[in-house]
Amino acid sequence: MKKINKQAGFTLIELIMVIVILGVLSAFALPRFANLGDEARSASINGLSGAVKAAANIAHAQWLADGGTGANVSLEGTTILIVNGYPDNTDIALAAQALATDYTIASPSGTVTTFTGIGATTAATCLVTYTEAAANGSPTFAVNTAGC
Repeated sequence: MKKINKQAGFTLIELIMVIVILGVLSAFALPRFANLGDEARSASINGLSGAVKAAANIAHAQWLADGGTGANVSLEGTTILIVNGYPDNTDIALAAQALATDYTIASPSGTVTTFTGIGATTAATCLVTYTEAAANGSPTFAVNTAGC
């Protein structure tokens, strides 16, 4: 009697080749489907928030060091207008070194400046808002990254 040996299945080499091909395809396909721009814009807005806060405090410290009475301070050779001891809303972008190529910078009112992430899904909810200091107060900051 003759035994017939029928094997069904794949060899180890065939399985390895399929895994390699799937790996190569996923390496090319994944970046097309993964949108990392949202996370990058959110991180950029959070970083800008820290830069704006730091710039306001550095300008305030320089104003205090200069006697606490001037209408402007000089930071690294740049003149920053001061209102109530903190940067004016029009000069906070200059003090924070925020560039218009990175953010949309707008002053919708006389005391507020908004920095919006360029390319945000919803610009109204991807921003940093700086409101200049009131008399005997300090500036306020608001950060919203929901629409980045």
